[in-house]
Amino acid sequence: MNERFFSLLQAWHGDGVVVRHDRPTGTWILIALHDHTMGPAAGGTRMKVYPNLSDALLDVLRLAEGMTNKFAAVGLARGGAKAVLAIPRTLDGSEREGLLERYGELVESLRGSFFTGPDLGAGPDAMDIIARRTRNVFGLDPAGGDALDPGPFTARGVQAAMRAALDHVFGSPDPAGRSVLIAGLGDVGDPLARGLADAGARLLLSDLDGAKAERLVGALGAKTETRVIPLDAVPDTPCDVYAPCAVGATVNAETIPRFRCRIVAGSANNQLREDADAERLDERGIVYVPDYIGNAGGAIAFLLLHEGVDRATVDERVAGIEESVATILREAAEQDEPPLAAARRRVAEMLAAKRASRT
Repeated sequence: MNERFFSLLQAWHGDGVVVRHDRPTGTWILIALHDHTMGPAAGGTRMKVYPNLSDALLDVLRLAEGMTNKFAAVGLARGGAKAVLAIPRTLDGSEREGLLERYGELVESLRGSFFTGPDLGAGPDAMDIIARRTRNVFGLDPAGGDALDPGPFTARGVQAAMRAALDHVFGSPDPAGRSVLIAGLGDVGDPLARGLADAGARLLLSDLDGAKAERLVGALGAKTETRVIPLDAVPDTPCDVYAPCAVGATVNAETIPRFRCRIVAGSANNQLREDADAERLDERGIVYVPDYIGNAGGAIAFLLLHEGVDRATVDERVAGIEESVATILREAAEQDEPPLAAARRRVAEMLAAKRASRT
């Protein structure tokens, strides 16, 4: 730990951070508990190799705050949190399994103040292992069997958010004939592409693994027009919608001047490198769907399924992201402000109302 690590902690306004070093693997476990106003804190577990521990801490703090915003914006009774397992190298077999079990014990020791679920590097298979040691895991199939995959739920929510943005910009929510550039064809990007293909959108597909993009183009080519875009050409490619579905911070001071899209709506967390990027997009007339609302489908589904809500109701709530985004875009237009400002006001109002209800 260095001076930057402690500076980040001192500047943070969250409830607290749990830090543990896993000696057998050399992994640092960070659990950031941001805000419990709406209810017990929850957030996914990310497993990743970071350049240094401070970068891991910065990631978990930003992600935890994003979860607070996500739950408050869509009116779910959970607070925001996130966990990062900062592994020193790729872990396999019994070494990975042992780490996840020990991490599950740590989650259980928090006595219900933190619930977790899948995230980057720790998918449904990891949740099955973590669940051996704690009851506080989202995404387990209530009917038994393996853990559920959040990707399709998140993808449906992103597509609902796109519909609202398309309606706001073009006067129709129908994606048919609209060009959508999806960067990142993983657990969310792939089902998002398939859903948009079914809806008749024209797809521009990009991924770090070019072969994956080519395979998806081959699979979807019979349904709609599709082609592969090299990663370095993404910002310069004309499209109606840019959907960042992999790493964050791809919307920034360097890329925004190059954008040739009308809408930014994807599943990646922390799509903006800094808050000023929301203003930069607004100045260029590009509509930005705040990521923590657009990508809320997985969180909505996992929380409601955990509480025993039926699938039909879950699907209805995920589809409701369209109306939530539409409301935020209308308010932003009326106030002549970026959508991020309207979304943050909505979050602040929800948290204030919840706090007031307790007095």
